[in-house]
Amino acid sequence: MITSIFKKSKSINFIIIFFITLLAFFIAKTKLTLDSVNFIFILKQLALFLIVCASILLLNFIVSKNSLTKKNDYEILLFSLFLLFITETTSNSHILVSNFFVLLGLRRIISLRSQKEVKKKLLDAAFWITVASLFYFWAILFFALIFISLILYSDNNIRHWIIPITGAITVTVIAFTVSILLNENFFELYNISTEVSFDFSQYNSLKYLVAITTLLSFGIWSSIYYLNNIKKKKKASRSSFKIIIIAALIGFSIIIHAPNKNGSEFLFLYAPLAIIISNYIDIIKEKWFEEIFLAVLVFTPFVILFLEFFSKG
Repeated sequence: MITSIFKKSKSINFIIIFFITLLAFFIAKTKLTLDSVNFIFILKQLALFLIVCASILLLNFIVSKNSLTKKNDYEILLFSLFLLFITETTSNSHILVSNFFVLLGLRRIISLRSQKEVKKKLLDAAFWITVASLFYFWAILFFALIFISLILYSDNNIRHWIIPITGAITVTVIAFTVSILLNENFFELYNISTEVSFDFSQYNSLKYLVAITTLLSFGIWSSIYYLNNIKKKKKASRSSFKIIIIAALIGFSIIIHAPNKNGSEFLFLYAPLAIIISNYIDIIKEKWFEEIFLAVLVFTPFVILFLEFFSKG
Protein backbone atom coordinates (compact mmCIF):
# COMPACT_ATOMS: atom_id res chain seq x y z
CA MET A 1 0.00 0.00 0.00
CA ILE A 2 2.67 2.51 1.08
CA THR A 3 5.11 1.42 -1.61
CA SER A 4 2.44 1.76 -4.31
CA ILE A 5 2.01 5.45 -3.39
CA PHE A 6 5.68 6.40 -3.48
CA LYS A 7 6.95 3.89 -6.05
CA LYS A 8 6.35 6.51 -8.75
CA SER A 9 6.99 10.23 -8.53
CA LYS A 10 3.68 12.06 -8.11
CA SER A 11 2.61 15.53 -7.02
CA ILE A 12 0.60 14.10 -4.12
CA ASN A 13 3.82 12.61 -2.72
CA PHE A 14 5.32 16.06 -2.24
CA ILE A 15 2.20 17.24 -0.42
CA ILE A 16 2.44 14.27 1.99
CA ILE A 17 6.17 14.83 2.47
CA PHE A 18 5.82 18.55 3.18
CA PHE A 19 3.01 17.77 5.66
CA ILE A 20 5.31 15.33 7.52
CA THR A 21 8.03 18.00 7.56
CA LEU A 22 5.58 20.59 8.89
CA LEU A 23 4.52 18.14 11.60
CA ALA A 24 8.15 17.66 12.65
CA PHE A 25 8.56 21.45 12.87
CA PHE A 26 5.37 21.84 14.90
CA ILE A 27 6.23 19.09 17.39
CA ALA A 28 9.71 20.51 17.92
CA LYS A 29 8.17 23.85 18.91
CA THR A 30 5.59 22.48 21.38
CA LYS A 31 8.19 22.73 24.16
CA LEU A 32 8.26 26.52 23.82
CA THR A 33 6.16 28.83 25.97
CA LEU A 34 3.74 31.31 24.46
CA ASP A 35 6.07 34.12 25.56
CA SER A 36 8.68 32.82 23.10
CA VAL A 37 6.31 33.10 20.15
CA ASN A 38 6.14 36.46 18.40
CA PHE A 39 6.04 37.82 14.86
CA ILE A 40 9.84 37.65 14.42
CA PHE A 41 9.89 34.08 15.72
CA ILE A 42 7.16 33.03 13.27
CA LEU A 43 9.02 34.65 10.35
CA LYS A 44 12.22 32.87 11.35
CA GLN A 45 10.49 29.49 11.58
CA LEU A 46 8.81 30.05 8.22
CA ALA A 47 12.21 30.82 6.67
CA LEU A 48 13.72 27.67 8.24
CA PHE A 49 10.78 25.57 7.05
CA LEU A 50 11.32 26.86 3.51
CA ILE A 51 15.02 25.99 3.79
CA VAL A 52 14.15 22.41 4.74
CA CYS A 53 11.61 22.20 1.89
CA ALA A 54 14.31 23.51 -0.46
CA SER A 55 16.68 20.83 0.90
CA ILE A 56 14.08 18.14 0.15
CA LEU A 57 13.61 19.41 -3.40
CA LEU A 58 17.39 19.63 -3.83
CA LEU A 59 17.81 16.05 -2.61
CA ASN A 60 15.15 14.93 -5.08
CA PHE A 61 16.97 16.80 -7.88
CA ILE A 62 20.35 15.24 -6.99
CA VAL A 63 18.89 11.74 -6.95
CA SER A 64 16.86 12.05 -10.17
CA LYS A 65 19.56 13.93 -12.10
CA ASN A 66 22.21 11.32 -11.31
CA SER A 67 19.91 8.25 -11.30
CA LEU A 68 20.92 7.35 -7.74
CA THR A 69 17.65 5.45 -7.24
CA LYS A 70 14.88 4.24 -9.47
CA LYS A 71 12.22 6.76 -10.48
CA ASN A 72 10.38 7.01 -7.16
CA ASP A 73 10.12 9.33 -4.15
CA TYR A 74 11.40 7.00 -1.43
CA GLU A 75 14.46 9.13 -0.62
CA ILE A 76 12.51 12.32 0.14
CA LEU A 77 9.85 10.36 2.04
CA LEU A 78 12.58 8.86 4.22
CA PHE A 79 14.27 12.25 4.68
CA SER A 80 11.02 13.78 5.98
CA LEU A 81 10.37 10.75 8.22
CA PHE A 82 13.88 11.05 9.67
CA LEU A 83 13.01 14.62 10.68
CA LEU A 84 10.10 13.14 12.61
CA PHE A 85 12.34 10.47 14.18
CA ILE A 86 14.37 13.18 15.90
CA THR A 87 12.38 16.43 15.71
CA GLU A 88 15.31 18.36 17.20
CA THR A 89 16.83 18.28 13.71
CA THR A 90 14.41 21.09 12.82
CA SER A 91 15.39 23.28 15.80
CA ASN A 92 18.98 24.33 15.13
CA SER A 93 18.89 27.09 12.49
CA HIS A 94 22.67 26.95 11.94
CA ILE A 95 22.61 23.23 11.15
CA LEU A 96 19.55 23.55 8.90
CA VAL A 97 21.27 26.23 6.81
CA SER A 98 24.62 24.41 6.89
CA ASN A 99 23.07 21.15 5.68
CA PHE A 100 21.40 22.97 2.77
CA PHE A 101 24.78 24.30 1.62
CA VAL A 102 26.33 20.84 2.07
CA LEU A 103 23.68 19.46 -0.30
CA LEU A 104 24.54 22.18 -2.82
CA GLY A 105 28.17 21.11 -2.57
CA LEU A 106 27.25 17.42 -2.85
CA ARG A 107 25.27 18.18 -6.00
CA ARG A 108 28.36 19.64 -7.67
CA ILE A 109 30.63 16.84 -6.45
CA ILE A 110 28.43 14.08 -7.87
CA SER A 111 28.06 15.95 -11.17
CA LEU A 112 31.85 15.65 -11.66
CA ARG A 113 31.21 12.23 -13.19
CA SER A 114 30.30 13.92 -16.49
CA GLN A 115 33.86 15.34 -16.61
CA LYS A 116 32.44 18.60 -17.98
CA GLU A 117 33.25 22.03 -16.50
CA VAL A 118 35.33 20.25 -13.84
CA LYS A 119 37.08 23.40 -12.61
CA LYS A 120 33.81 25.28 -12.13
CA LYS A 121 32.20 22.37 -10.31
CA LEU A 122 35.19 21.95 -7.99
CA LEU A 123 35.17 25.66 -7.18
CA ASP A 124 31.41 25.60 -6.56
CA ALA A 125 31.64 22.53 -4.32
CA ALA A 126 34.47 24.07 -2.27
CA PHE A 127 32.57 27.36 -2.05
CA TRP A 128 29.32 25.81 -0.76
CA ILE A 129 30.94 23.45 1.74
CA THR A 130 33.13 26.24 3.14
CA VAL A 131 30.03 28.44 3.49
CA ALA A 132 28.33 25.51 5.28
CA SER A 133 31.21 25.36 7.76
CA LEU A 134 30.67 29.03 8.64
CA PHE A 135 27.25 28.08 9.99
CA TYR A 136 28.38 24.81 11.59
CA PHE A 137 32.14 24.23 11.72
CA TRP A 138 32.17 20.42 11.55
CA ALA A 139 30.47 20.55 8.15
CA ILE A 140 34.02 21.22 6.93
CA LEU A 141 34.57 17.45 7.09
CA PHE A 142 32.57 17.20 3.86
CA PHE A 143 35.43 19.09 2.20
CA ALA A 144 37.32 15.77 2.16
CA LEU A 145 34.62 14.47 -0.18
CA ILE A 146 35.91 16.79 -2.92
CA PHE A 147 39.38 15.22 -2.88
CA ILE A 148 37.96 11.71 -2.49
CA SER A 149 35.87 12.31 -5.63
CA LEU A 150 39.03 13.33 -7.52
CA ILE A 151 40.61 10.03 -6.47
CA LEU A 152 37.52 8.06 -7.50
CA TYR A 153 37.44 9.79 -10.88
CA SER A 154 41.21 9.19 -11.30
CA ASP A 155 41.85 12.89 -11.83
CA ASN A 156 45.60 13.52 -11.91
CA ASN A 157 45.39 17.15 -13.02
CA ILE A 158 47.27 19.03 -10.28
CA ARG A 159 45.29 22.23 -10.94
CA HIS A 160 42.06 20.41 -10.07
CA TRP A 161 43.52 19.58 -6.64
CA ILE A 162 44.45 23.21 -5.99
CA ILE A 163 41.11 24.75 -7.05
CA PRO A 164 39.10 23.56 -3.97
CA ILE A 165 41.75 24.98 -1.63
CA THR A 166 41.66 28.29 -3.51
CA GLY A 167 37.86 28.35 -3.25
CA ALA A 168 37.95 27.67 0.50
CA ILE A 169 40.55 30.38 1.10
CA THR A 170 38.51 32.88 -0.92
CA VAL A 171 35.34 32.24 1.11
CA THR A 172 37.29 32.38 4.38
CA VAL A 173 38.95 35.72 3.52
CA ILE A 174 35.62 37.26 2.46
CA ALA A 175 33.86 35.93 5.58
CA PHE A 176 36.51 37.22 7.96
CA THR A 177 36.62 40.58 6.20
CA VAL A 178 32.85 40.98 6.60
CA SER A 179 33.12 39.92 10.26
CA ILE A 180 35.84 42.50 10.94
CA LEU A 181 33.86 45.28 9.24
CA LEU A 182 30.66 44.50 11.15
CA ASN A 183 31.98 43.27 14.50
CA GLU A 184 35.66 44.24 14.55
CA ASN A 185 36.45 40.59 15.22
CA PHE A 186 37.50 37.66 12.99
CA PHE A 187 35.05 35.08 14.33
CA GLU A 188 32.29 36.86 16.25
CA LEU A 189 29.85 37.22 13.34
CA TYR A 190 29.84 33.48 12.60
CA ASN A 191 30.20 32.13 16.15
CA ILE A 192 32.55 29.38 14.89
CA SER A 193 33.22 26.65 17.43
CA THR A 194 35.82 23.91 16.92
CA GLU A 195 34.93 22.13 20.16
CA VAL A 196 34.53 18.35 20.26
CA SER A 197 32.53 16.25 22.70
CA PHE A 198 32.33 12.51 23.18
CA ASP A 199 29.67 12.72 25.86
CA PHE A 200 26.71 10.69 24.56
CA SER A 201 24.66 10.85 27.77
CA GLN A 202 22.16 13.14 26.03
CA TYR A 203 21.08 10.15 23.94
CA ASN A 204 20.31 8.11 27.06
CA SER A 205 16.53 8.33 26.82
CA LEU A 206 13.87 6.03 25.37
CA LYS A 207 13.14 8.46 22.54
CA TYR A 208 16.75 8.69 21.33
CA LEU A 209 17.52 5.01 21.92
CA VAL A 210 14.59 3.86 19.76
CA ALA A 211 15.24 6.46 17.03
CA ILE A 212 19.02 5.93 16.84
CA THR A 213 18.74 2.12 17.03
CA THR A 214 16.19 2.09 14.19
CA LEU A 215 18.17 4.49 12.00
CA LEU A 216 21.49 2.71 12.51
CA SER A 217 20.13 -0.84 12.19
CA PHE A 218 18.20 -0.05 8.99
CA GLY A 219 21.13 2.01 7.71
CA ILE A 220 23.78 -0.67 8.33
CA TRP A 221 21.56 -3.44 6.91
CA SER A 222 20.84 -1.39 3.78
CA SER A 223 24.50 -0.35 3.43
CA ILE A 224 25.62 -3.99 3.16
CA TYR A 225 23.33 -4.54 0.17
CA TYR A 226 24.11 -1.06 -1.16
CA LEU A 227 27.86 -1.82 -1.29
CA ASN A 228 27.28 -5.20 -2.94
CA ASN A 229 24.93 -3.65 -5.48
CA ILE A 230 27.49 -1.00 -6.55
CA LYS A 231 29.36 -3.72 -8.46
CA LYS A 232 26.27 -4.22 -10.62
CA LYS A 233 26.06 -0.55 -11.59
CA LYS A 234 27.52 0.83 -14.79
CA LYS A 235 31.20 1.62 -14.43
CA ALA A 236 30.63 5.32 -15.17
CA SER A 237 28.15 5.71 -12.30
CA ARG A 238 29.84 3.60 -9.60
CA SER A 239 31.81 6.56 -8.25
CA SER A 240 28.60 8.50 -7.58
CA PHE A 241 27.26 5.68 -5.42
CA LYS A 242 30.58 5.43 -3.56
CA ILE A 243 30.45 9.17 -2.85
CA ILE A 244 27.05 8.70 -1.17
CA ILE A 245 28.33 6.00 1.19
CA ILE A 246 31.35 8.15 2.07
CA ALA A 247 29.03 11.14 2.67
CA ALA A 248 27.07 8.95 5.10
CA LEU A 249 30.29 8.08 6.97
CA ILE A 250 31.19 11.77 7.16
CA GLY A 251 27.69 12.58 8.44
CA PHE A 252 28.11 9.89 11.11
CA SER A 253 31.53 11.31 12.00
CA ILE A 254 29.95 14.74 12.57
CA ILE A 255 27.50 13.13 15.02
CA ILE A 256 30.46 11.64 16.90
CA HIS A 257 32.35 14.98 17.02
CA ALA A 258 29.37 17.28 17.68
CA PRO A 259 30.06 19.47 20.74
CA ASN A 260 26.37 19.78 21.66
CA LYS A 261 24.65 16.46 21.17
CA ASN A 262 21.01 17.55 21.16
CA GLY A 263 19.90 15.49 18.13
CA SER A 264 20.12 18.27 15.53
CA GLU A 265 23.52 16.97 14.38
CA PHE A 266 21.82 13.89 12.85
CA LEU A 267 20.57 16.07 9.99
CA PHE A 268 23.91 15.72 8.15
CA LEU A 269 23.39 11.95 7.99
CA TYR A 270 19.82 12.03 6.70
CA ALA A 271 20.30 12.74 2.96
CA PRO A 272 22.92 10.03 2.22
CA LEU A 273 21.16 7.58 4.55
CA ALA A 274 17.85 8.18 2.75
CA ILE A 275 19.51 7.41 -0.60
CA ILE A 276 21.16 4.24 0.74
CA ILE A 277 17.95 2.86 2.26
CA SER A 278 15.97 3.82 -0.86
CA ASN A 279 18.38 1.76 -2.95
CA TYR A 280 17.79 -1.23 -0.71
CA ILE A 281 14.01 -0.84 -0.98
CA ASP A 282 14.43 -0.76 -4.77
CA ILE A 283 16.08 -4.21 -4.83
CA ILE A 284 13.69 -5.98 -2.43
CA LYS A 285 11.95 -8.65 -4.50
CA GLU A 286 9.35 -9.84 -1.99
CA LYS A 287 6.41 -7.43 -2.07
CA TRP A 288 5.31 -8.25 1.50
CA PHE A 289 8.78 -7.65 2.92
CA GLU A 290 9.08 -4.37 1.01
CA GLU A 291 5.79 -3.19 2.54
CA ILE A 292 6.79 -4.23 6.08
CA PHE A 293 10.26 -2.68 5.75
CA LEU A 294 8.87 0.69 4.68
CA ALA A 295 5.93 0.50 7.10
CA VAL A 296 8.31 0.14 10.06
CA LEU A 297 10.13 3.31 8.96
CA VAL A 298 6.83 5.14 8.48
CA PHE A 299 5.21 4.20 11.80
CA THR A 300 8.26 4.16 14.11
CA PRO A 301 8.49 7.98 14.47
CA PHE A 302 4.81 8.07 15.47
CA VAL A 303 5.44 5.32 18.04
CA ILE A 304 8.35 7.38 19.40
CA LEU A 305 6.13 10.45 19.70
CA PHE A 306 3.45 8.33 21.41
CA LEU A 307 5.95 6.95 23.94
CA GLU A 308 7.44 10.38 24.57
CA PHE A 309 4.00 11.88 25.18
CA PHE A 310 3.00 9.24 27.75
CA SER A 311 6.40 9.23 29.44
CA LYS A 312 5.91 12.93 30.17
CA GLY A 313 2.35 12.37 31.30
